Amino acid sequence: MVIIVTGVSGSGKTTVGTLLSQKTHLPFFDADDFHPSSNVEKMTQGIPLSDQDRAPWLENLAIHIKDWEKSGGAILACSALKEAYRQKLQVNSNIFWIHLKGEKVILEERLQNRENHYMNPGLLDSQLETWEEPEYGLHVDVSKNPEDIVKDIFTHLNFDKMKSKLGIIGMGVMGKSLALNFVENGIGTSVFNRTVPGKEEKVATDFVEEHKEFPLLKGFDALDAFLQSLETPRKILLMIPAGVAVDAQLEQLSADLSPGDIVIDGGNSFFEDSNRRVENMLTKGIHFMPMGISGGEEGARKGPSLMPSGNTEAFSLIQEYLQKIAAKDKNGNACMTYVGPEGSGHFIKMVHNSIEYGEMQVIAETVHLLRFGLRLSPPEISRIIKDWISDGLKNYLLEITTDIYLTKEKDEFLVDLILDVAGQKGTGGWSLGTALKHHVAYSPLAEAVTARQLSAKKNDRIELAEIFKHRFRAFGEDKVLLMERIKNAYTLCRIINHETGYSLMKEVSDENGWNLNFSEISRIWTNGCIIRSSLMEELVHVFKETDSLLKHKKTVSKIKELKVDLTFIVGLGLQHEFALPVMSAAANYLLGRIIENSSANILQAQRDYFGAHKYQRKDDPNGEFHHTDWLLLKKQSGK
Repeated sequence: MVIIVTGVSGSGKTTVGTLLSQKTHLPFFDADDFHPSSNVEKMTQGIPLSDQDRAPWLENLAIHIKDWEKSGGAILACSALKEAYRQKLQVNSNIFWIHLKGEKVILEERLQNRENHYMNPGLLDSQLETWEEPEYGLHVDVSKNPEDIVKDIFTHLNFDKMKSKLGIIGMGVMGKSLALNFVENGIGTSVFNRTVPGKEEKVATDFVEEHKEFPLLKGFDALDAFLQSLETPRKILLMIPAGVAVDAQLEQLSADLSPGDIVIDGGNSFFEDSNRRVENMLTKGIHFMPMGISGGEEGARKGPSLMPSGNTEAFSLIQEYLQKIAAKDKNGNACMTYVGPEGSGHFIKMVHNSIEYGEMQVIAETVHLLRFGLRLSPPEISRIIKDWISDGLKNYLLEITTDIYLTKEKDEFLVDLILDVAGQKGTGGWSLGTALKHHVAYSPLAEAVTARQLSAKKNDRIELAEIFKHRFRAFGEDKVLLMERIKNAYTLCRIINHETGYSLMKEVSDENGWNLNFSEISRIWTNGCIIRSSLMEELVHVFKETDSLLKHKKTVSKIKELKVDLTFIVGLGLQHEFALPVMSAAANYLLGRIIENSSANILQAQRDYFGAHKYQRKDDPNGEFHHTDWLLLKKQSGK
């Protein structure tokens, strides 16, 4: 909705409009700010504006009102003295008119006390003569105090009967945080949660009751009432667990939705399931939009990174809302973009999570080396990491690690009290399976998944550690020098982690014809998401010049500079019995990518020997496949 507060100068349009904005969380605009400079000059001199003066101003406001309505609404303070002016602004039915009226003596007193405004008090008589009393809208006496005026307006508007712009199904942590994000940005939102007797009862209505400060937030415990509360075409965001729950919810909704309605899956669904759902819902005339969301609870509340995909027509209807709630990049643009067709939004979120797995694991390996290889205390590690962040390694995961290593519970560091068993929710495994399916080398990020799986075998690890008498051995080398080499190893490992993930995205994009824009994907990952970093900001520019991180000139120079330290630290760590799965896999991945003559010729010879699988020859320019009778050659050679 758009609320237009009208009245002559001094009636309190700006005061009332600002209060309405604060309570509804709709943005406030003053129509005076849209006047061309020629009009401002006239009013400053006390010269009344003509209809000809106002025409372009009103046309400009009408355009903005259409845009505001699309993006959720706004509050506009505008004199709109004549009915003809108001009709030019009545661009849709979702406009609510509030007309402020007052005695001339009150208006004159207010104008005399107003500072820093170009409106000449002498124009009041002209405005009162021009004012045409409207027969619609709410008429309010300005002799009341502004707070009482706003109460009257709220009673008149009756928010409970207004249709919401968007609905959310699923009031878990993420669903609740996103709902508050939407309404705080002035987007009317209805929420619904299933009822499970004794476990989940009145979740949605209780949530709304706890947040009465948001009049645009509505809660429903019945699905029918929830659906009826939404404007058409209905836009519904699912924030429920991935898998069968999504299919069940879609089946239930399909009976009640209409052609053109939009369902957005904001959970971590597997992208191949999302591909299927897009096609299935399309046969029913319903738009299904898979959308990756990253940022956790804090991101969902304050600004996540959003990765919508699917139907472009449906995206155009929700784009404005998503732009409002998304995090902003360093240029102030929303960390949200249309990713591509089908389930590509869920696909890149899956890859994002696997890069996240790798980034978390390499930090764990790095700080483990500092703690037990260099024998540094948690505060020392925190200080060193802060120095790294200041020296070009800024990233969210490293930043929170500095906090983790300073946090104490009584006299002990909390990190030392946490059981070394890591959980996972499946997206890392999906990425590995997808990489295998598409024949993409994925070893660094695959090892991050494996490390979590090994961590879960705590009892088995305790038993085997005793059998093998495993103990970390401290390094004897110079600490200062080793800290620099560990930093370099960490730096290069991060580059390889990202290169691995982007390689998978490129392969799957090419095979599916998605035409993913890796520079734009990097941009929306510069803020709001878990893997946001200064490196990601560099990738925005890298992928404008190349589709391979390993072929970018600047990256090549950095890799050449750092790879000696990565291989050295891996070797040193293994010699001192540190498990370094991601670091060692990254080193092997890199060497495997840049080596001209690998050991794979032996593999092909073996395959042909025992299975006649054939091989290609270096001296065959045509690349034909050959088979050798190895046993015959053995006999002929006399061996």
